[in-house]
Amino acid sequence: MNMYRSAFNLKSCFAFLLTALLFACATPPPLAVQKKAEPAEAPKPIVVAPIVNSEEVAALRKLVSLQDKLDRLAAPLLLNNAELCKNQARNLLGFTAKNKYSYSAEFSNEANSTFGWDERLQVTSVLVGSGAAKAGVLHPGDILVAVEDKPLPQGPNAEGEAAKILGPLVKERATQDSSEIKLSVMRGDRNLVAVVPLTFACGFRVELGNADNVNTYADGRRIMVTRGMMDFVRSDEELVYVMAKEMAHNVLAHAITQHMSATIGGIIDNLIHVHPDMSTLGGMGGIKPMPKVADALADSLSLYMVARAGYSVDNAVQFWQRLADQYPATVLNGHTALHPATAYRLVSMEKTVVLVKAKQANKRPLVP
Repeated sequence: MNMYRSAFNLKSCFAFLLTALLFACATPPPLAVQKKAEPAEAPKPIVVAPIVNSEEVAALRKLVSLQDKLDRLAAPLLLNNAELCKNQARNLLGFTAKNKYSYSAEFSNEANSTFGWDERLQVTSVLVGSGAAKAGVLHPGDILVAVEDKPLPQGPNAEGEAAKILGPLVKERATQDSSEIKLSVMRGDRNLVAVVPLTFACGFRVELGNADNVNTYADGRRIMVTRGMMDFVRSDEELVYVMAKEMAHNVLAHAITQHMSATIGGIIDNLIHVHPDMSTLGGMGGIKPMPKVADALADSLSLYMVARAGYSVDNAVQFWQRLADQYPATVLNGHTALHPATAYRLVSMEKTVVLVKAKQANKRPLVP
């Protein structure tokens, strides 16, 4: 539910607490004056706070911060491009929710102590510009209790189980007059009802890949940006360029037509983990290079998406040139290796930038 890694070399810290019970001995008084012993009080339970590793706390904070950034910058792309997303546009709830199991097991203590996440699903972000954000009915930190009076699951599989409940409800609303979902939430010590307006938008999940390689991936329904790519970009605008490019690949069904959906999907599934198996990124990870014509079509569509989302297209050509210069096709697990027709793509992008800016100046629809 989009209600969303050799990266940190984190070490799990396990500690065992040994409790020593000390007994004091005293000489009893003579029998003549010895008093009847009072009943002993029941021993109080020893409460041991979870052991929190500061390195893991810092790593978890960074992961959450990077994912939040992706969600924030992707929001205008998702919301303003439903017209271009064709069959991938659908009704969305417009928020994300997680619990302490949303990251790997070694982070459960840190997730609880740092963010207050427990067994229950908790709203972590609300999509900027969505119906949920405009209505102001959900706040980060709200605990999800029920949907349409049906209790929502808790525990290790809560996200997946909740998606099974929410997905059909949202889809059902698309065929009815109602475009709202009723949620019961707990905010602090108050129980509230939140009526969440659904939002029609591009239905792509945006994921953080926990790897150093400078790359992005799209499997038809998700897009992924690696930490390496997020470190490489110099601005929010450049990060938008790479997300829009992968969105365009999904819209144009390139992973499907290249018969790469399963291969790319497996890489995304792996890189979501806190400790991904980096051996899967050997060479090009089994992904075929994108044909130049298909790649140029995705570049063109992505620039329209960028402009429709309110971002500037002025620096797009320079960004892709810099990426190809610093990470050429010889870097096999990098972006250019999968998109090698740099010269062809740049010429196509230059033409598209001119067209986009002309349409903006003449207030014409921003469609290819």
